[in-house]
Amino acid sequence: MAALMYHLFSSASLVSLGLYHLISAAHSHLKSPQSYSARPYHPLPLHNRPFLRHLQLYLLIICLLIAAAVQAASSTTFDPLVKGNSPVHRFTSLHSAAILLLFLIVSLSILLSDSLLSLFPPIPTDLVFALASAAFYLQYSASSSAAAAQTSDLEGKCDSISSLISAFSALLCLALAVNTKLFIADFGLGASICLQGLWVLQTGLSLYVEAFIPEGCHRLLDVASGVESSTKCDLDESKLRALAILDLVFAVHVMFVMITVLSIYAAVAKGVGARKLGSYEALPITGDRDRDTNSHIQMKSLTGTQA
Repeated sequence: MAALMYHLFSSASLVSLGLYHLISAAHSHLKSPQSYSARPYHPLPLHNRPFLRHLQLYLLIICLLIAAAVQAASSTTFDPLVKGNSPVHRFTSLHSAAILLLFLIVSLSILLSDSLLSLFPPIPTDLVFALASAAFYLQYSASSSAAAAQTSDLEGKCDSISSLISAFSALLCLALAVNTKLFIADFGLGASICLQGLWVLQTGLSLYVEAFIPEGCHRLLDVASGVESSTKCDLDESKLRALAILDLVFAVHVMFVMITVLSIYAAVAKGVGARKLGSYEALPITGDRDRDTNSHIQMKSLTGTQA
């Protein structure tokens, strides 16, 4: 139950972060396409309340602290299957905790440089994206290693797909580090974070909820939940069927994210367009010399007319 709750918590955090980034990036690009530049985070438009402006970063830091603590604690989980603490599970959990701490350091540096300008110089945007790319690459490496070390094919498949999403996020952050004007990369980064959140949820359901575990696979009652080999498939036919189902479910998640991305962009475009139509700009006021010049209108004399 604890493992499922952790997956639900991680999924909600990632999906909300991805959706906020999608909305903010689309609004920033549609508002001024010429001067658009990707940002690692978008503060809330509350200029009179500095604390609430960075609410997103505060929540992100809290979530990262909780996730790192859970990963560190899970490395001490007792596994009766191997009569002791599983070395593989211990080191993969500690690896994940270290990567989460790296994301935490990046988030703290952004918060301190933005809120305490007198003490900390502002961090360049391209440097932040480069650090995020390195962190996502390490996350990809950790998920790939966990997938290779898993004795459960079902868990290994989930970790393998998660590593692909992390690799895609790393490539997008690297592209933004090279050129912050790439709106497609910035928008795709938000979509990849949403996809990662949905897949974390799917992983928790497929491994720890009996109704979602593929037919022919089951949980081992004598193994701690969340430890490797806690979900097994008895027959090769059942294993292949379960892996095919996970591939299909992942494709469904990708289609859902694509529909969500298009819907968000259309909704933001409609809102920004309506705001532009409702606004007006003051006409330029000419100087006195121009006013005097324009007051004399040259008219062509009309010939052949009678008074």
